[in-house]
Amino acid sequence: MSRVTKIKHVLKEQEADDFDVPKENQRIVRVFASRGNNLHEVETEQDGEERFLVSMPVKFRKNVWIKRGDFVLVEPIEEGNKVKAEICRILTPEHIKVFEKEGVWPRKFSKKRNLEEDLDEDGLFRNTNRKYVAQSSDDDQDESDDDDAEDDEEDDSEEEASTQHGSKDEKKAPLDS
Repeated sequence: MSRVTKIKHVLKEQEADDFDVPKENQRIVRVFASRGNNLHEVETEQDGEERFLVSMPVKFRKNVWIKRGDFVLVEPIEEGNKVKAEICRILTPEHIKVFEKEGVWPRKFSKKRNLEEDLDEDGLFRNTNRKYVAQSSDDDQDESDDDDAEDDEEDDSEEEASTQHGSKDEKKAPLDS
C-alpha cells in the first residue's frame, strides 16, 4: 500500500461517523505533553490527576498528529510499566458533543467547568500568566487596613504642605566649591 493510500484510509477511518461510546476497558484522557518516539503523557479525569504514558499505534504514526490538550480514547496494555495504554481513537469536537449528550464525558474535561475555574471571586477572568494565590480576608482586618491607608495619606499631605511652605521662607545659601 502506498503512503498516500495509507493516509487516505487512516483519515477516512478518523472522520467516520462512528460515535460509539467507550467500552468498559477504554478511557477518555487528555494529552498533557508529547514525550517523543510516539509516546504521549496523558492525564485522567480523576481528582488525583493521574498521569501516565500512552503509545501511538503504527497506523497513526506520520499520518495523524495530536497536540497538547487534545482528547484521545485509550485501551490499557499489559506489557509495560511506564507505558500503560495505547491510543485507539483521537476524539474530534463532534465526538465530544455526542459523548456529552450520552453522559459519558468526564466532568473534569467539560468546558463549563473550565470556565467556572477561570473566574476569580469578583467574576472576572483570572490572568493565566500569573500564579493565583487564594487570599482569605476578614472584614474587620480590611476595614482597619483601609483606615490605616487613609491616615497615611493625610500624614503625607501634611508633610508635603509643611515642606513647601518651609522652602519658600528659607533662602538658599550659595554653594562653596
